[in-house]
Amino acid sequence: MMDPRIYLASRSPRRRELLTQIGVRFDLLLFRTEPREDEEVNESWLAGETPEAYVQRVARAKAAFGVGLLAQRPLVVRPVLAADTTLDLDGEIIGKPRDETDAEEILGRLSGRSHRVLTAIAVGRGDRLEHRLSVSEVRFRTLTVDEIRHYIRGGEPMDKAGAYGIQGRAAAFIEEIHGSHSGIVGLPLCETAMLLREFGHPL
Repeated sequence: MMDPRIYLASRSPRRRELLTQIGVRFDLLLFRTEPREDEEVNESWLAGETPEAYVQRVARAKAAFGVGLLAQRPLVVRPVLAADTTLDLDGEIIGKPRDETDAEEILGRLSGRSHRVLTAIAVGRGDRLEHRLSVSEVRFRTLTVDEIRHYIRGGEPMDKAGAYGIQGRAAAFIEEIHGSHSGIVGLPLCETAMLLREFGHPL
């Protein structure tokens, strides 16, 4: 019988919580540095690349890099799950804010408008690598400058794509969503479960 545990190649506590929610047991497979600092995982937005192509490329690169690291270490071989989340605002990729000023600008642009949240997941084991894409639409109500600055002072936006977390205080900003709530958080559970099953996981 297959070992029911997987490796999660992510530092995100939100992804850990979501996997736990659906009963997937995992061990963390952490890179020595942040993935974006590794040559094998290029998180730069390439010229002419659509948001869909970008987020899928990065998720696949993270999973492939994780599988490669696993092969170099004396560890039990199991599927490696990786993910990447980004925002698409009028065709422009919006990642994590560089600083508080950038966070304020991003939230100001999202105010009163709809945007898309794209989360790609990838699972690799040996020579096999598969991926799925979740696309959701989120609409913000109109925010005041004071609301945005108060939210930023709490520190919540700084490590999140689009400078907000739907599972946190920014839930009060959101008028409407279409798609996967867990995908917006950072790991679409339906797609994740289905993909892990394809790799023989007993979900």
